[in-house]
Amino acid sequence: MEPCSCDTFVALPPATVGNGIIFGKNSDRLCDEVQEVVYFPAAVHDNPREHLQCTYIEIDQVPETYAVVLSRPAWLWGAEMGANEHGVCIGNEAVWGREEVCDEEALLGMDLVRLGLERADTAEKALNVIVDLLEKYGQGGNCSESTMVFSYHNSFLIADRNEAWILETAGKYWAAEKVREGVRNISNQLSITIKIDQEHPDMRNYAKQKGWWDGKKEFDFAATYSYLDTAKMMISPGRYCEGYKLLNKHKGNITFETMMEILRDKPSGINMEGEFLTTASMVSILPQDSSLPCIHFFTGTPDPERSIFKPFIFVPNIPPLLDTSSPTFALEDPVKKKPRFQFKPDRRHPLYQKHQQALEIIDKKEEKAKPLLDNMRKLEKELFKEMESILQNKHLDVDKVVNLFPQCAKDEIRIYKSNISP
Repeated sequence: MEPCSCDTFVALPPATVGNGIIFGKNSDRLCDEVQEVVYFPAAVHDNPREHLQCTYIEIDQVPETYAVVLSRPAWLWGAEMGANEHGVCIGNEAVWGREEVCDEEALLGMDLVRLGLERADTAEKALNVIVDLLEKYGQGGNCSESTMVFSYHNSFLIADRNEAWILETAGKYWAAEKVREGVRNISNQLSITIKIDQEHPDMRNYAKQKGWWDGKKEFDFAATYSYLDTAKMMISPGRYCEGYKLLNKHKGNITFETMMEILRDKPSGINMEGEFLTTASMVSILPQDSSLPCIHFFTGTPDPERSIFKPFIFVPNIPPLLDTSSPTFALEDPVKKKPRFQFKPDRRHPLYQKHQQALEIIDKKEEKAKPLLDNMRKLEKELFKEMESILQNKHLDVDKVVNLFPQCAKDEIRIYKSNISP
């Protein structure tokens, strides 16, 4: 299952520079899938009978939801990764194992990412939200915009300003590991072994009934619920191992720029090319000092090596992120009509369209490629300096920040337009 990939990383003090947590994720999806960056404000839901339409199924709504910024495949309700106004970040991965994957429509792992962000103000609460919804509604359904059914179970990396959690699932069964310091990553395999801090109450009994565990030897979640030789997990070639090596290579000196370098790394396979492509990337700075803002960087475009990480900071009255929002098709959307996915609409948002045109120039016109890439890196470096200044000076100009991400997207589009001319 290695070709279908994602990688999510977290670094906590003392692995990081400064007193904060760095979160990062590459979303690796089918190469023709568009990923958008969207913002939803906090909301109050007064009607106790209100239901919420997720990608495939309806669930009960809650009285209050938090503001979220999401990077998501444009065809679905949930998200591959994102953050909320309280500094909670979540990314998910596809995983497979001994427990059969359900093709029946339920909650997608990506729905659970968004639900965790909308309903929890800490990482541990988000974990509890996800496992409660998993128990009530289950996980399943097609995870691609295609008539070919592509389903999987999910693992999650959940972080806030103080700690991180790894949550890994097999059907309705799950195990969670708390990460208090250092580095941790997840990829497309179960990785929780004997360090289990929370778990489904019937997880061990179920494994025993299935004959996966004899009830005597030390319980190892990854070894029991998958086919992994966990003794070889950290030395076998693959993105999980390569990601762990890259984190450890920089341990003690990890900054948000270090995390971006890891996400841009092609030799490791973390920055993926081919049928499955890194379609979007995210990096977040989560200061432990609550007087400092959390800063979330999104590309909204494929290939982080040839994209710009643009910052987003939660403040009141953020406008819609129009340049990274895909067209909507209301009830005519082929995701909502049954049978589903009978045709594939054009979901490209304005930034995606211009970025694709720029990539053609980079690939085909050598004389234009260097100045284009130089201008992209120049804009990015200016943004990084601006964000570092905010953190160092502890000053946030709310009037400027409210349009921070939209303005960055417009500046990026302007760079592409200036280089796309014949």
